[in-house]
Formats: sequence, C-alpha cells, structure tokens
Amino acid sequence: MPYSGLLRFDSAQMYRNESEVGSTILAFLSSKANTSSLKREDIHFTTKLASNSSYETARKSIKQSVKQCGLGYIDLFLLHSPYGGKVARLASWKAVEDAIADGEVKTGGVSNFGVKHLQELLASKPRVLPAVNQIEVHPFNTRTEITSFCQEHDIVVEAYAPLVRALRMKHPVISSLASKYSCTPAQLLVRWSLQHGFVPLPKSTTKSRIAENGDVSEFEIDAADMKQMDGLDEYLVTDWDPVDAD
Repeated sequence: MPYSGLLRFDSAQMYRNESEVGSTILAFLSSKANTSSLKREDIHFTTKLASNSSYETARKSIKQSVKQCGLGYIDLFLLHSPYGGKVARLASWKAVEDAIADGEVKTGGVSNFGVKHLQELLASKPRVLPAVNQIEVHPFNTRTEITSFCQEHDIVVEAYAPLVRALRMKHPVISSLASKYSCTPAQLLVRWSLQHGFVPLPKSTTKSRIAENGDVSEFEIDAADMKQMDGLDEYLVTDWDPVDAD
C-alpha cells in the first residue's frame, strides 16, 4: 500500500514479488484509502529482467512480467545487470525495444551497467536509448566515472542503496553534517544524492521513516560540505557489483 505520497514502486523478476506488488497497488487504487482518487497512470512501476539471454527468452520474460504484475503495462523495465555477455545484452535490449513498441513497456533502461556496457549499447545504434541506469551510489561509493557518463548522455542515474544500508550512519562526517543541517543521517544522504542530480531509492519498512526520507526540501548542503561528502568514497559495495562484468 502506498505511504506518504509514495507513487514509485521498484520490483524485479529476481525479487519474485511482481505479483504481490501489482495486486497491492490495484487493491489500494480501488479502496477507500485512496482518498486522492489516484489512477493506474499515477503509479510508476519498475521491474527488471532477471538475466540476459536470447531475444526470444527475454521477450517472453517481459510478457510474463506484464502478466504477473497485472497492471496492464510496465512503466520502466530494466536489464537488471550486464551479465551474460555482449550478444545476450544486445538481444535482451532489442526485446525491451519491441516491448515498448508493443505498448507493454513505457520506458526502458539498465541497471548495474558500467561505462563499457553503456558504450557498447549506444554504439549498437539502438532504436530506443536507455533512459535510466540504476546503480549503487552514495558518498562511500560515488562511481563518478559511471555517473558522469550517464549525465553526459542524458541517462538518469537511479541510486539504489543511497543510505549505504545503514552501514555508515554513525560515520563522524555524516553525524557532524546531520547535526549542522538539523536532519537525520538518512535525510543527509538522500539530499546528497538529489543535489548530484540522481534519483535516490531509499528503502524502509517503517511508515515514519519513509515519510522522513522524503522530507528533504527544507535544507541544501553547501558546496564545501558536498565536496567533503564526495571525499568519503571508499568504493564500498553493499550488495553485488557487476559493473566490470565481461
């Protein structure tokens, strides 16, 4: 059920939750709790291809995701990783392009792609350019080479694990700056991401924290403090790291 005005939902074939997320969205939209009279088009649903393979397998997999979620179409469909090799990546992207042409998907993108994977895709002269690259980005893993390439090519960076999975909430720089700006460490990290032009995807199961993480419009981190946070980079990977895959 959407909380605190949250309209974006991030799913994946690998998470095995497309059906649950879709049914929960539909149940909310038709319930009395939907006091704003939201409709399907007000919801943004993302899901991802579990693995790159042949065109036929990928195309069938996308159709299955549309069926599983039950929402009629998918707003954003991503290749979840660059694993599988060049042939599989490009074949899977062609399946995304055709899903867009057929109205099953609104927008296509990638996830965990490094610069070389993005260059490869752009060099293939695709009919549809990737709109998004969803990667782990936070002050402790800034991935400047990837984010700069994306921004130079109008590819939106969606930052997953923007809160560093709570591994650095008590870092002295984070604690000090959170105190300076009268915010929580999580709010500081979300704000850092936004000021870099990223779309942060913070996770929480607590309603109050979901609302809190989105309440970051009342302050701005100054340039010197942004630079200090940028300098915390230690290439901390909190999950998987496929960006250098062959």
